[in-house]
Amino acid sequence: ELQARAHGGLSRETTRTLDQLARGVTRTQPQSAGMRLVREWQGRMHVVTVGEDQVIRWEERTYGSLSEVARAITGTRWSGPAFFGLKKRQAA
Repeated sequence: ELQARAHGGLSRETTRTLDQLARGVTRTQPQSAGMRLVREWQGRMHVVTVGEDQVIRWEERTYGSLSEVARAITGTRWSGPAFFGLKKRQAA
């Protein structure tokens, strides 16, 4: 805790991971460079890639997060990790 405070606190990703572990409900797999995510939506296949620079690309455009891509595909607010299958329920 002292080290986290000295460096400005925990990152958002670390805080989320710790919270998920404590609740034991879901676990989100982090996106990594080179990852290719495929999702079918309304009969169409959508392929998203995560570049070495952590930039998310879909249909020759760049996005700041998977949630932005999921919103562009569906037209509604989605959790990007949930939409692309990176968020899984923990077994009881």
